[in-house]
Amino acid sequence: MADIAHVVVLMLENRSFDSMLGTLYPAGPGFDGLTGTETNPSPVGPIQVWNCGTLTDAAACIPTPDPGEVFSDMNQQVFNTPGKSPTTPPGPANMQGFANNYASQTDTPPYDPHAVMHHFTADQVPVLSTLAQSFGVSDCWHASAPNQTWPNRFFAHTGTARGYVNNSPPHFPYLMPTIYDRLNEAGRTWRVYFHDLPQVATLARMWPAADHLRGFEESFLADAAQGHLPNYSFIEPRYFSDPLTGHMPNDQHPPHNVAYGERLIARIYDALRRSPCWPRTLFIITYDEHGGLYDHVSPPAAVPPDGHNEEGFAFDRYGVRVPAVIVSPWIAAGSVIRPPAGHAHPFDHTSILATLRNLFALRAPLTARDAAAPDLLHALALPAPTNDGPPALPMPSITPSATELDAAHAAAPNHLQTALAELASHLPIGIADIPQHTVALGGPARDTPAFATVAQALAHARAGWQAFLNLPASPPATSDGPGSAGD
Repeated sequence: MADIAHVVVLMLENRSFDSMLGTLYPAGPGFDGLTGTETNPSPVGPIQVWNCGTLTDAAACIPTPDPGEVFSDMNQQVFNTPGKSPTTPPGPANMQGFANNYASQTDTPPYDPHAVMHHFTADQVPVLSTLAQSFGVSDCWHASAPNQTWPNRFFAHTGTARGYVNNSPPHFPYLMPTIYDRLNEAGRTWRVYFHDLPQVATLARMWPAADHLRGFEESFLADAAQGHLPNYSFIEPRYFSDPLTGHMPNDQHPPHNVAYGERLIARIYDALRRSPCWPRTLFIITYDEHGGLYDHVSPPAAVPPDGHNEEGFAFDRYGVRVPAVIVSPWIAAGSVIRPPAGHAHPFDHTSILATLRNLFALRAPLTARDAAAPDLLHALALPAPTNDGPPALPMPSITPSATELDAAHAAAPNHLQTALAELASHLPIGIADIPQHTVALGGPARDTPAFATVAQALAHARAGWQAFLNLPASPPATSDGPGSAGD
């Protein structure tokens, strides 16, 4: 088996496989991509998949506005029901409801259904595409469930969403055992690196381990440069535009400009490629869910993780395919990575858990889902770590204008930003408060204020996080301003 000591995962936001990598290679038996003839019905007639041609700043933000992404939206997208379905619809998952669902998000005026049928070409997302071609890409990686961000990120950390299908309403405290518990038991090291607020802090078992949650700028880059990366690193992107630093979100959540996410991917790769840890590193880039964007592959049936179906869904089918790029000097360039022949299930986010368990000899699976998940170890097929890939990637040059920043701060928060502000309302006040706080969360739900703007939601989220860590009320601005390496 390849000598891997460091697994690094970057989980971005809300893009389907077809929207980001569908034309990476010609479609055929060796790559399940777009032929260019795929269509969806819509109120304005059939809409074919399409590309913007020239990647302007506006095109890099397609789709605008944000598509529907709650469980009932995804049911309509996958099954093309006449309306949003709160339960699993009967009939085949025909992938014909994306355009209709997008058009139905508002009545006056309806959203342009063409937007969710758009895809980028390899030259328009050159960082992601270059890494996919220089190392490996999986055309067989699904979101763990047809649900929003929180449930899918829960799967990446715990192997289950404990029966909850959406971000909201919240169901604190979330007490599911985590992969970090398993790593601790085995004496393995880990950290979560984040930009503005770590979504992983939704999990109550993470609160006593707050010292493992580190700032990306402050810690990850230094840890990589010094060869001090832990056995497992999970990286969260920037979810908010930030009035303090002038940064834009780099999570690629529609309608956030994908170039900022490209820049983040390039910075992480560059840090790993130059690190003493590089010869023993596996770097996985994936996305939590498809975010309402078209993909042509029907999600298959899945093993339910446990007996929880608190909201009427047994988690017995996967979500839509999401991009997955697998980077390591142990992977041959141009690899298209699929589960081993004869394996019954595709990759999903619990494949990360299976990879960690099998690589680091962790104990039993967390749930039936990660027990059934294929791992990635067979993809590390080179006899030695000889594929060093490109020595560097072209760093996307993008600087937000004052107008763009002002508009981002004044925009209404998306589902995830609202949910992260909601998280801040449910954090304990300091480590000592955790036991009493956890018990108290089992009582009446806490109210979270409504936020009209992203800036308001971020201020509330940041204040809750700082109170939990007993930090000063206003953190100093980082040294990397707009247009610098930190964007």
